[in-house]
Amino acid sequence: MSKAHRGELKPVITSLLETDAYKFSMGQAIYHQFSDYKTTWDFKCRNTDVFFTPDMVEEIKDQIRMYCNLRFNEDELDYLNSITWIKGSYVDFLRLWKPRYDDFTISTDGPNGLSISVGGTWLNTSMYEIPTLAIVNEVYFRMAYDYDELIESFKHRVEDKIKGLENGRYELGAYSEFGLRRRLSGQAQDYAVRRLSEEKIEGSRFVGTSNVYLAKKHGITPVGTMAHEWIMCVGQGNHKHNPAYSNWYALDAWVKEYGVLNGTALTDAITTECFLRDFRLTYSTLFSGVRHDSGDPYEWGDMMIEHYKSLGIDPKTKTLLFSDSLDFERATAIYRYFKDKAKVAFGIGTYLANDTDKEALNIVMKTTACNGMDVAKLSDIEGKGMCKNPDYLHYLKRCIDWRMENEKTTIR
Repeated sequence: MSKAHRGELKPVITSLLETDAYKFSMGQAIYHQFSDYKTTWDFKCRNTDVFFTPDMVEEIKDQIRMYCNLRFNEDELDYLNSITWIKGSYVDFLRLWKPRYDDFTISTDGPNGLSISVGGTWLNTSMYEIPTLAIVNEVYFRMAYDYDELIESFKHRVEDKIKGLENGRYELGAYSEFGLRRRLSGQAQDYAVRRLSEEKIEGSRFVGTSNVYLAKKHGITPVGTMAHEWIMCVGQGNHKHNPAYSNWYALDAWVKEYGVLNGTALTDAITTECFLRDFRLTYSTLFSGVRHDSGDPYEWGDMMIEHYKSLGIDPKTKTLLFSDSLDFERATAIYRYFKDKAKVAFGIGTYLANDTDKEALNIVMKTTACNGMDVAKLSDIEGKGMCKNPDYLHYLKRCIDWRMENEKTTIR
């Protein structure tokens, strides 16, 4: 089959459920507590050798227009209403909600030939991130390569992964599929989720997917709690807040919404070291675990275990969820190191959803402003942050440094 041309592709996104579960968990809390917040998001492709042709850009526009014509149907809303932590008031809001194409600005002006930015209420713009990235991926791979060859190589690699799980080469404990934003295609992600959910393998338990649409389709658990945008916008979107306390504001609002439900905290929005200043006894007790998304996973895991121990909490009762650029080999090594020290789980993305003979795209959409002011992420390593204003980044770093050097810690 030859490369696809503009206008030949079917809709990439066919349901508003086709997004990551944490978009609904954050969306509900945004609806109840921050419905007046406004945000700006920007697309970035980190692959220096990738170029989006004008035809690809036009196809992406067409696909996003089709996405913006979707609505939730009653069957989808009933499914959301069946999830323990989703409230009826939010389901009623989603019954009326629709994406707005006018919130998008798409052009060929970007360094890779593609520029995408969105702006509007946080309620709207947060929901655009994952479908937009899925659209960009699928359009690119269908129009740049022979898709039939890619999907065959993808399926072969999925089956090879399953063999590795069956013969004990890999051992993952509990793991989920997290690849919607960087998947090869909807067909590929569906194949991987279906095959992994069919297998019952001792020592490696497939527990769910972040893709809510596929979770519903295959009768498995939709997995996900919060993303960096939550800490960035809640902590930095109110201009009266000291951004060095972003994690405290975000954790406090989360507990207000969910209590002890839906509780996996993300640690690296403004560095894990700063996060631990706020993740004291109350939050460490209420949250069932923490998620790793940057930096050395072994150093991070050991740090979290020692933190729990320092508070008198048995780390074996808490989950360490690893989600940073994982493949089965890396996950196996991490699992075997930590499995007797804490509960261990994995969210594995690109390796499960876009492992082919071609290099996957490294694309992101990040919040760059909230309520008219810059926001920033400071992860545990360089290169994973995104901020348009170096002056604001410098200000944020100075706030964090002052806090770390001058504030005494408390156990509460």
